Amino acid sequence: MTDTHSADAIVIGAGIAGATAAAHLAATRRAVLLEAEESAGYHTTGRSAAIWVRNYGSPDARILSAASRDFFLSPPPGFADAPLARPRAVVHLAPPDQAPRLEQMMREAPDMRPMALEALHAAVPPLRRGYAALAAVEEDCFDMDVAALHAGFLRQATANGGVLALRHRAGRIWRQGGRWHAEGSDGTVFDAPVLVNAAGAWGDAVARLAGMAPIGLQPKRRTACIIDPGPHDCADWPLLGDVAHTWYVRPEARRKLMVSPADETDDVPGDVQADELDVAVAVDRMQAALDIPVSRIEHRWAGLRSFTPDRGLAIGAGAEPGFFWMVGQGGYGIQTAPAAGRLLAALVEGRAPDADLAAAAPLADPGRFA
Repeated sequence: MTDTHSADAIVIGAGIAGATAAAHLAATRRAVLLEAEESAGYHTTGRSAAIWVRNYGSPDARILSAASRDFFLSPPPGFADAPLARPRAVVHLAPPDQAPRLEQMMREAPDMRPMALEALHAAVPPLRRGYAALAAVEEDCFDMDVAALHAGFLRQATANGGVLALRHRAGRIWRQGGRWHAEGSDGTVFDAPVLVNAAGAWGDAVARLAGMAPIGLQPKRRTACIIDPGPHDCADWPLLGDVAHTWYVRPEARRKLMVSPADETDDVPGDVQADELDVAVAVDRMQAALDIPVSRIEHRWAGLRSFTPDRGLAIGAGAEPGFFWMVGQGGYGIQTAPAAGRLLAALVEGRAPDADLAAAAPLADPGRFA
């Protein structure tokens, strides 16, 4: 006999997208989060070294990032045991051939201002003289505590009777009698009138299981590694990177440096690992700008960032009643999470999105890929 559990919503995937979706639905619906892995956020969410940057991502992502800012700075009481945000400036470096592009960026982003190179050399002593012809800074940025944010949403999702079902990979998904059914890997079936596809890199695979057309998600690998900056105290350095986004570094815990080649290598859904060549490229590009010897790599990893064909978000209703997409967050899923969850909940409940989200709704509509 099949073990069946009824709920008000089924959310596939318990990374940041699924967690924030379930958390925001929890006010009116009992949600079941189905997660294939042994822990929530094992893949992309758990490998994100996130920083909130207003001027980053697609137009809809920028709207949702701005709408999420206050949540990070002043989360609800009891949401987290420690602050979610720590101020950190972002500095864009333009070698001579990238200077026109940086000038254009500053014209389009009023909160991005030029930074005197001498001041930058004083703040980041190993910056090589002559590397940058121009620099600009965004001061209204901050590191985000990804683990605390994710844990807070999971607590909200399960506070009102919601369920986090780990090791429950959806093997079959079907709609019957006006309700969606999802069968986990142990044979347990969950049913609900609403199903939210928040499966990240597996989003198209989940859609196919449900008999829906995929939207063309492309997972792309992003590599990072940790190095010791030697005698330099980098704890308060800004995030540094070139305008062409071919590398960046940011301070990491214990006064280390995280280095990335900002790679976007097409990949397939799975447990991706760092490629040695990508790590070497990251270090080489960083050393072109910073005079920091690297004797060993202390840690390396890779994660998948999944993009829609136009690199915008996909948040909203699918072709079948009760099916909703919450995918395509690319590299901005963490910084948009609070507002993205609000938007998804409004669309599921059939009400108008909050005023600060309204402009993002048509831009993120998955119907544009039909």
